[in-house]
Amino acid sequence: MIDIRLFQFTINEIGNWVEADQSTGRIIHIPNGIVFTTTQANYSQGFSHIWNEMNITITFESDWKLAKSILSEIVEEHSAHLTESAKSSLIEVSKKFMIYYNVLTPIVYTTIKDSGVCLYMRFLVDPKKRRSTENLIWEAILNQFEKHDSIQFAYPTQRILVDNTVNE
Repeated sequence: MIDIRLFQFTINEIGNWVEADQSTGRIIHIPNGIVFTTTQANYSQGFSHIWNEMNITITFESDWKLAKSILSEIVEEHSAHLTESAKSSLIEVSKKFMIYYNVLTPIVYTTIKDSGVCLYMRFLVDPKKRRSTENLIWEAILNQFEKHDSIQFAYPTQRILVDNTVNE
């Protein structure tokens, strides 16, 4: 929030064409009446952290167990320190908003997509450090996966199988 006036409030635009919820540099003026007709999202009040997810898709032929283990270590290294501060913040915010989470530690979920095994890292992050945290995590992933020939990133492809048998 930049400014509050009688008929409008002013905010710094986040997102839109800029990745990772960073500022676009545009200032947005919003009529006060809009808060009664449109949903509003606020990253800076209430709970001090937000849940972030990053997903990595690897080929079906990759060692997905090794990849999941590597991702678990990386996300733990870059976000586990937030768990304690998030826990105390959550206790305070739960008194007002009835928000309850049983598990605040980072986790990696596994699912299957058309092009491979998709591993979702879910972790808490300070909203103001989301992009820098993602950058550190991506660089760690690239460095670790580079060491293992058994892990390959997947991307949409097509396989064409040709039947070379001759019908007699």
